[in-house]
Amino acid sequence: MQPTRMVLNSIVSPVQYLATMPEEIYLRLSENVRSRFQMRQELSDLRTNMLDMKGEMQRYQFLVRENERLRNLLASDAREDSLRMVAEVIAVDSDSYSHQVVVNKGTAHGVFIGQPVLDDQGVVGQVSSVGLTTARILLISDQSHAIPTRSERSGIRVVVQGVGDTSMLEVMHVPHSTELEVGDLLLSSGLGGVYPEGYPVGVIQSLDLDVSTTFAKVTARPIANLDRIRMLLLVWQASSEQQPIFNPVQAVRERFKKTSSELEESVEHDD
Repeated sequence: MQPTRMVLNSIVSPVQYLATMPEEIYLRLSENVRSRFQMRQELSDLRTNMLDMKGEMQRYQFLVRENERLRNLLASDAREDSLRMVAEVIAVDSDSYSHQVVVNKGTAHGVFIGQPVLDDQGVVGQVSSVGLTTARILLISDQSHAIPTRSERSGIRVVVQGVGDTSMLEVMHVPHSTELEVGDLLLSSGLGGVYPEGYPVGVIQSLDLDVSTTFAKVTARPIANLDRIRMLLLVWQASSEQQPIFNPVQAVRERFKKTSSELEESVEHDD
């Protein structure tokens, strides 16, 4: 009996194994599919997280660069007799013959017509018109703009005028006997009462002393990055009547409070 049972078991076991094999294969395949699906899902999540992190990193790098620009901008004016306020360019004049930009500061912030404007490198221009919360800046590259300057090396005074090109300025009425040289730094001279003295304007890049012309032909490269300005610096002289208003809302409230107080005193006085 025992040998017979052993023979039967030896016959039945392979059959049972073959019978259960499809189920085991299915379970293993299902497990593999689930594992692969989970791996793909995890990979997709990792890619999404990595993309988010890259976006955050780009934002962080942008903020670092922005902070550096602001630091340079605020440190560009070391004179103790002036006050400064950062303004952002919000529009650029679409007219190719007019070099002007619009900033997000106006009379509510103390901005006034003729006010000098800088970037972190040098002179940008001056305020040509102003509204309540915006102001229009005429760039030094505009054909209608001229600025008195002097050579840092020789002290020679010359007038620099825009020619409608953000990368070039013209130095006006230079005699052929001039001591100006290529590479000379031109600073604002302070004459005319618009720009304070000592701010970088341009560097002489060409000097043509052709005697057949009335004056020497001299060009300069602007120090300021006029073609890609975004953050600007509005400057007030400490001794000037115009002063910056760093908190316009608070200024309006104080003005309203002062007016109300004056009206109350006037009413009491009439009584």
